[in-house]
Amino acid sequence: MRRAYHPKAFLSLKRNIRPGLIARTQIILQLEKNTPSARAIAQDAKLSYAATLHHIRLLEAENILVRRGKKPFRWELTGVGQQRLT
Repeated sequence: MRRAYHPKAFLSLKRNIRPGLIARTQIILQLEKNTPSARAIAQDAKLSYAATLHHIRLLEAENILVRRGKKPFRWELTGVGQQRLT
């Protein structure tokens, strides 16, 4: 059974294995729903805070996410990365 991953969950600098794709897809979907803080993303996506930050930093390294403000940072999607076909 194929799972539908978000196109922005695929990274060019890392291996894209299933657990990472699932976690990054959940994080990106929460960001699209306008959940800006890492703690709220972790709770809504049912991931640990450490795993959420790990994947957020991977996405930030590839310029898919950008952090705003001072601590606690607010995360926003950029226009970089693969886009969904509509």
